[in-house]
Amino acid sequence: MLPKKEYQQIVTDKSKKSKIWVNCIMAFLIGGAICTLGQILTELYISAGLNKEIAKTVTSVSLIFLGVLFTAIGCYDNIAKHAGAGTLVPITGFANSVASPAIDFKTEGFVLGLGAKMFVIAGPVIVYGVSASVLYGLIIWIMSLFGIVVYY
Repeated sequence: MLPKKEYQQIVTDKSKKSKIWVNCIMAFLIGGAICTLGQILTELYISAGLNKEIAKTVTSVSLIFLGVLFTAIGCYDNIAKHAGAGTLVPITGFANSVASPAIDFKTEGFVLGLGAKMFVIAGPVIVYGVSASVLYGLIIWIMSLFGIVVYY
C-alpha cells in the first residue's frame, strides 16, 4: 500500500493539466455564437413579417430542430468537444440532451428504447426546474399574504 503523499504525487503527475482559460473562452465564443444565431433568426423572422412573439417561438423551434439535426448527423458532439459548456446552456443543448439518448437507444424499440431513454439526461433538469419554479411560486405567494411586494 502506497503512502498517501506518494499516491497523491502519482495522481498529480499522471493527471492532465486543465486548460481552464481556453475552455472558458471557447464556451463563451461558441455559446455566444449559438445565441447570436438565435438573434439573427429572430430578426429574419420579424423581417419576413412575423410579429415579435411568433418570431421568438419560431426561433426556439428552429434552434431545437438544428440541435436535434446536428445531434442526429453527429456534428453536435464534435462542436461540444471544443465548446464544452457553451453548447449546454442554450436551447440547443437541451435538444441535444433529449435527442442523443433517443438516437442511442432507438434499436431497443419505441417504448423501451426511445420512449424510456429519451429523458435520461434531460429528465433531472426538468424535474428540478419544475420543482424550483413551484417552490419559488409558493415563496412569492406566501410573501404576498404578508403584504410583501415582490417584483418578478
